[in-house]
Amino acid sequence: MAKPAVDRLEKELGGTAKVLRIDVMSQAGLTLAREYGVSAVPTFIVFDGGGQVVYAQAGLPDRAAIRAAVAGSQEP
Repeated sequence: MAKPAVDRLEKELGGTAKVLRIDVMSQAGLTLAREYGVSAVPTFIVFDGGGQVVYAQAGLPDRAAIRAAVAGSQEP
């Protein structure tokens, strides 16, 4: 259900941000989920260029909010 929405968001970002999909059922994914407090799938996390979380949201993506967070994370 979320895949089409994430695909659309990835197109909308047009290369301004990397979209990574993490399998929380894998060992690496489970480790990341614990590190970032992910308790629901899907969860969207936006990082700035320094690796700091600037936005996090569980559930279907609020594409406008994610695009705004990406744009804000790229400001000098």
